[in-house]
Amino acid sequence: KERISQTRIWAALTANSEMLPLYWQIGQEILKRRKATKGGSKIIEQLSQALQNAFPGSGSFSHRNLLFMGQFAEAYPSPKMAKQTVSQLLWRH
Repeated sequence: KERISQTRIWAALTANSEMLPLYWQIGQEILKRRKATKGGSKIIEQLSQALQNAFPGSGSFSHRNLLFMGQFAEAYPSPKMAKQTVSQLLWRH
C-alpha cells in the first residue's frame, strides 16, 4: 500500500513539474500578445475559448487559469527561476 501511495505521489509531482514550463510559456505568450495589442482585453477570452475547444473537458484553460498563468509569467520572468521556486514549494507540500 505504501509503495502504491508513494508512486502515485511521485507521478503527480512529475506531472506537475512537466506542466509548469507549459503554463509559464502560455503565460509568456499572453504577456507578449497583450503588449502587442496594447493590453487587449479579449486575448485571454479568445485563447481560453480556443484551448477549451481544442481540449474539451480540461479545466486547465479557463479564463481564470489563463489569468493566473499570465500573472505567474509576469512574476517570474525567467523560466529557470519559476521552475526552481515552484519545485521547492512542491517538496514542502
